[in-house]
Amino acid sequence: MIQERRQTDKDMHYFWDELNLAQKFSVAELQRFGYELRFVRQQDNHKVAVLFAGNKMAAIDHDGQIDTEPRVVVRH
Repeated sequence: MIQERRQTDKDMHYFWDELNLAQKFSVAELQRFGYELRFVRQQDNHKVAVLFAGNKMAAIDHDGQIDTEPRVVVRH
């Protein structure tokens, strides 16, 4: 069985390394509430971190601002 690339621990570390300091602080804050970093997307010349907690989604912009109702299209 082939495991999807975005599900491996190695890639989660890769995504963490893609974040700037402000984003890392915001990710750490959301992790306190059960959110997990799933992927980082390039958007408008900036990286956006996308996290999930169950079926709730949050996104963190380049400045570390948390959006709990992001307009992010997710492939299934």
